[in-house]
Amino acid sequence: MVTTLSAEQIARYKRDGYLSPLRIMSNDEATRRRRRFEALEASLGEGNDLPRPLRQYLRINAHVVLGMAVELARDPRILDAIEGVIGPNILVWGCEFFVKEANTPNVVSWHQDLTYWGLGETDHEVTAWLALSPATSESGCMRFVAGSHQSRIVRHNDTFADDNLLSRGQEIAVDVDEADAVHAALQPGEMSLHHGRMFHASGPNVSDDRRIGVAVRYLTTEVKQQVAARDYAMHVRGVDRERNFIGLAGPARDFEPSALALYEQILKDQSAALSEGAEQNLEFYEVEA
Repeated sequence: MVTTLSAEQIARYKRDGYLSPLRIMSNDEATRRRRRFEALEASLGEGNDLPRPLRQYLRINAHVVLGMAVELARDPRILDAIEGVIGPNILVWGCEFFVKEANTPNVVSWHQDLTYWGLGETDHEVTAWLALSPATSESGCMRFVAGSHQSRIVRHNDTFADDNLLSRGQEIAVDVDEADAVHAALQPGEMSLHHGRMFHASGPNVSDDRRIGVAVRYLTTEVKQQVAARDYAMHVRGVDRERNFIGLAGPARDFEPSALALYEQILKDQSAALSEGAEQNLEFYEVEA
């Protein structure tokens, strides 16, 4: 299990804008992490006393309140691969658990991640997407258009579709030929990397198992927030001389009061970037999704 990228892999990422699959951990380890995740869901399901629904904490900035998210974001095996494409000085900007329930219609429309992050069109970022359960064509794995990251950010439309997992149902306002799409299937413990300008999407889960993955958004220390007045990141490798973000350390324990308060402040501060140009209220960032 070699996580340091080869020169050929780095060149392929720069050319195609994605790299998949990369074996980061064993299937057994990924399964144990899945069980831990699902035990958390079961213990903090309906009737918990959290200020917001659990799924919102899992879906947005999970590393602010959840130790498991911090462990994954800081995993040196993942960071070794990240260093290969963006260098040694690394921040975590976001961490999200994406769950598609078995036999459900939820999709992610064609989009570019950087569109609403307020970070500009930077090349100094990458998303790692780690599978905790099988992510296959049947269960709705990601699809990429190779080389599409070489374009600029294109115009997106907000659909606010009920079956779209994105906060605004945002989708690229240009035609994407499905024949150009590559299915990035992953087995538990495998990971993909993709650029923030990459055209990507995923279909419904028509399988009999949940599709569970965790996406970690990594930046170099050079990146700056360009829309919101304040933004936050966790320093995980190298040095941070620029100090462009307010630093995060991660919670001492899951959902501790200080972490929950910080979570609310981050949502408030980031909303300027995440909701810029939206035609209606982004309920996901305020109440239950």
